[in-house]
Amino acid sequence: MENRMLSIQGMHCAACAQRIEKIVSGLEGVESVSVNLASEKATLVYEPRKLHLDQIRAAIDQAGFQTLELSSGNTEKGTAHKQQEIRSLWTKFLIAAVSALPLLYIAMAPMITWAKLPFPPALMPAQNPLFYALSQLIFVLPIIAVGYKFYTVGYSALWQRSPNMDSLIALGTSAAILYSLYSLCQIAGGHLHAVHALYFESAGIIITLVLLGKSLEAVTKGRTGEAIKKLMGLAPKTAVIIHQGVEKEIPIEQVQAGDIVAVRPGQKIPVDGTVVEGHTAIDESMLTGESMPADKKAGDAVYAASLNINGAIRFRAERVGSETALAQIIKLVEEAQTSKAPIAKLADTVSGYFVPIVCCIATVAGLAWFIGTGSAQFSLRIFISVLVIACPCALGLATPTAIMVGTGKGAENGILIKSGQSLETAHKLTTIVFDKTGTITEGQPEMTDIKIEAKGQRIEAGKDKYTVGADGNLPTQTQQQLLQIAASAEQNSEHPLGRAIVRAAQEQGLTLFRVENFSALAGQGIAASVDGRTVLAGNSKFMEERGIALEGWQETAATLANEGKTPLYIALDSVLAGIIAMADVVKPSSRAAIEVLQRMGIEVAMITGDHPQAAAAIAGQVGISKVLAEVLPQDKAGEVKKLQGEGKLVAMVGDGINDAPALAQADIGIAIGSGTDVAMESADIVLMRSDLRDVSRAIHLSKRTIRTIKQNLLWAFGYNTLGIPLAAGLLYLFGGPLLNPMFAAAAMSLSSLSVLANALRLKRLKMPD
Repeated sequence: MENRMLSIQGMHCAACAQRIEKIVSGLEGVESVSVNLASEKATLVYEPRKLHLDQIRAAIDQAGFQTLELSSGNTEKGTAHKQQEIRSLWTKFLIAAVSALPLLYIAMAPMITWAKLPFPPALMPAQNPLFYALSQLIFVLPIIAVGYKFYTVGYSALWQRSPNMDSLIALGTSAAILYSLYSLCQIAGGHLHAVHALYFESAGIIITLVLLGKSLEAVTKGRTGEAIKKLMGLAPKTAVIIHQGVEKEIPIEQVQAGDIVAVRPGQKIPVDGTVVEGHTAIDESMLTGESMPADKKAGDAVYAASLNINGAIRFRAERVGSETALAQIIKLVEEAQTSKAPIAKLADTVSGYFVPIVCCIATVAGLAWFIGTGSAQFSLRIFISVLVIACPCALGLATPTAIMVGTGKGAENGILIKSGQSLETAHKLTTIVFDKTGTITEGQPEMTDIKIEAKGQRIEAGKDKYTVGADGNLPTQTQQQLLQIAASAEQNSEHPLGRAIVRAAQEQGLTLFRVENFSALAGQGIAASVDGRTVLAGNSKFMEERGIALEGWQETAATLANEGKTPLYIALDSVLAGIIAMADVVKPSSRAAIEVLQRMGIEVAMITGDHPQAAAAIAGQVGISKVLAEVLPQDKAGEVKKLQGEGKLVAMVGDGINDAPALAQADIGIAIGSGTDVAMESADIVLMRSDLRDVSRAIHLSKRTIRTIKQNLLWAFGYNTLGIPLAAGLLYLFGGPLLNPMFAAAAMSLSSLSVLANALRLKRLKMPD
C-alpha cells in the first residue's frame, strides 16, 4: 500500500469534501481516503499495482477540483498556491464591492424617502423605470463575472447529483437574476409596475458578501496551519559542504548522505548527522524543548534546524530531506491535521444529505407561499433566502479547524499528536500505565549512597589514604577516598553501575589512580590493582566466592535494597571497606506529574520488570499505589489488555522501544522521546521533552479541543436549525419578521467565520504548569 497526501483546491464546503471522498473511495485499489476541508488536503492509502496516483488525481480533477501532490514534510507548493488563491479572492471581492455599492444605492435610495438622499432624476423608477432597471443590470454584470465560479462549479455539482454550497448560491442568485430579467422585459413592454419586481441588487450583494466571507475564511484558515509554517521555517535554505577540501555552499535539497558539512557559530544545522571534527554547544530546544544548550564533540549526533552556539564543527550528513528529525515532526503534524476525529462523523453524515434537503425545503416553502399569497415576488424572496442562509460551510469547518489548531498548539509545546482520533480519545482516559525505567526514572543508574560504617562496628576516618582501624587490621577511609578508589578500579568497566561510579567521581573532581590487572566477571563484579592495593567491587555472591566476610553489613545492604537501590560491595586487600549504592533515580518531574493526573481523577499504575521490592520503592517515591512488577517486555501488552477488559480506557506511557507492543495495545500509546524518536510507529502521542508533566498537558489540550469542537458543532447545527425556518417565513406566518436575502448572505458568511474564530482561540490556550 502507498500512503500519499494531495493538496486540493476548489473545495468550498463539507459537501465538496464528501463528494471527493465518494469519488476516490469508489476507485478500485483505494484502501482509504480522508479529505480535510480546513487544511484542503487529502490523505490516500491505495494499492499502486491496481491504481496509479495520476488516475486518482484525474478523477478528482474531472469532478471540478485541482490537485497537487505534496511530498512528506514539504507543503511549500501548497502554501504558495494558497497565498495566490487568497490574493485572487480579495481582487474579486474588491471588483464586486466597487459595483455592488452603486448598485445598492440605485436600488434602495429611492425607497428611503425620509432620508432625502441625493439621487439623479434620470434614474428615478417612477420617471424612467427602464433606465432604472438597465442601470442595475449594468452594475450587476461585473459582479456576476467575478463570481462566475459559483455557477460553473455549482451547476456542475448539481448536474452530477452532488450539490454543494456553490449550488445553493447559484440557484438562489440565478432565480433572482432571471426573475429580474423577466421584469426588465415587462418594463420594456410597457408594464411599468414590474419596476418593483427587480432583484438585481439582491443577487449582486449576495455574491459580494459571499466573496467577502470566503476571502476572510481563506485568511483565517491559513492561520490554523501556522504551526506547520513555523516548523518549516526552522530549517536553513543552504548548507556548506566540504568538496575536495574546499567549502562550497549549496541548496539544502542537494545535500547527500555522506557529505561533510561545515557549520560556523550562529548558523543552523542543515541536516541530521554525526560530528567528525570540532567541539561546540548546540541549542536543540526546537526538538527537545530543553533550554540548556547541549555540548557536542566528535561522535555526537546533531539535528537539522538546531542552532550552533559557539564553536565551528564539521559533521557527516546521515539523514537528509524527508528523513531528518524535523521533517518527521512536520510529517506527523501534517498527518494529524489532515486526519479526522470520530466526532467529525456526525457532521460528515449530515453534510452529505444537507444540500439536497435544503433545496427541497426552499422549493416547498416557495411553492407554499406562492399558493398561499399568489405573489411570485414574495415566494421568490423566500426561495432565495432559504438557499442562501443554509450553507454547510460552518458544519464542514467545525471539527477540522479545531483539530488543526489543537495539534499545532501541541507541536509548539513539544507534544506531537499523530491523529484527530488520538486527540479526541485522550480526554476520556481513565487509567494511565507508566513504564518505570526511562519513563518515571532517568533510565540510567546514578550513585546515591556511600556507606563506610557497618552495624556494631565503628570505622575511623583518618587523614591518610588508608588508616588502620581500632581492631588493628581493618583499612578505613573517608567516603571520598572510597569513591576515588572504586572509580579508579571501575574506569575500564563497561557495566552501567561501574560507569555510574566513574561519573560520580568525575563530577566531584577526583583524580583517578592508574589501574592494573583489571578483570571482570559478568553479572558479579570486577577485580583490579589500584595504587598497589587489591580492589574488589561486586555483589554479595562475588564477595562470598572470594572469602570476603560480610558480617555486620547485611542489614545496611537490605535497607538500601528496600529503598530500590543496588548495593555494590567494595573490598580492599580482602577486607570489606564499604558499600556504594546505585539507583535509577526518579526524574524530578515524575511525582508532580503523577499527582496532577490523580487529581484529575485518573488511575495511575506502574509496570516494570523489576522485583516487587525495588518496584514498590520507586512507586512509593512518586505516589503510585498500583504496581505491576516482574513483567517481561513481551507480557506488558497483556497487562494493558487485562485493564481494558475491566472496562477501562487505558493509556500506556513508555520509551517506545521495548514497550512497543504495550503502546500499540493501549487505547492511547504515549512515547517518551527526545525528539529524534518521533517516527516511532507504535505511539499515538510523542512527548519530545521527555517530561511526564506533558501527559497531563496533552489531556488538558484534548479536553479544550473537544470542547471547542462541540461549541462549533452546536453553533453550526443551531444556526441552521434556527436560520432555515426564519428564512422560510415561519415567524412571518405568525406576524414576525421576514428575512431579507441580503441579510441571509451576511449571516451565512458570519457563521463560517464564527466557527473559525472560535477554533483560533485555542492558539491562545495556556498550557498548565
